[in-house]
Amino acid sequence: MPDEIDAIVETRRRRHRDVLWLTLGWAALALGAVGIFLPILPTTPLVIVAAFAFGKGSPRLRHWLVSHARFGPLIHDWEAHGAIARPYKITGCSVMALTFIVSLIAGLAWWILAIQAACMIPAGIYVVTRPDGPKG
Repeated sequence: MPDEIDAIVETRRRRHRDVLWLTLGWAALALGAVGIFLPILPTTPLVIVAAFAFGKGSPRLRHWLVSHARFGPLIHDWEAHGAIARPYKITGCSVMALTFIVSLIAGLAWWILAIQAACMIPAGIYVVTRPDGPKG
C-alpha cells in the first residue's frame, strides 16, 4: 500500500513539474513570436528557452518546435554551434536601431531613451558577437 501511494504522489509531482515546464515553454515561445515584431524581446534566446523547457515537459512539443520551419533552424544553429545566423543578426540589430531612431524622432523622454539604449546596446553586442554558424 505505501508503494502505491508513493507511486501516485510521484506521478502527481511529475505532472505538476511537466505543467510548469510546458507553461514556461509556451510563455517563452509566445514572447519570442512577439519579439519578431518588437525589438526589445529577443526572439532567438526565447525560442531556445522554449525548446529547453519543452524538452523537460514534453518531448513531443520539443520535436514539433525543432522541426518547425521558422524556429527549428534557430534552435539547431544554437545547439550545434552556439550561433545566430547572419540574416537574423542583421534583422535584429536593424530593427533595434530603427526603433531607437523612431523613439528619438518621436521625442520620447530622455529616461525612456536611456532604458531603450541600456537594453538594446547589450542585446545588440551579444547578438553580433555570436558566431554565424556553419557556412553552406
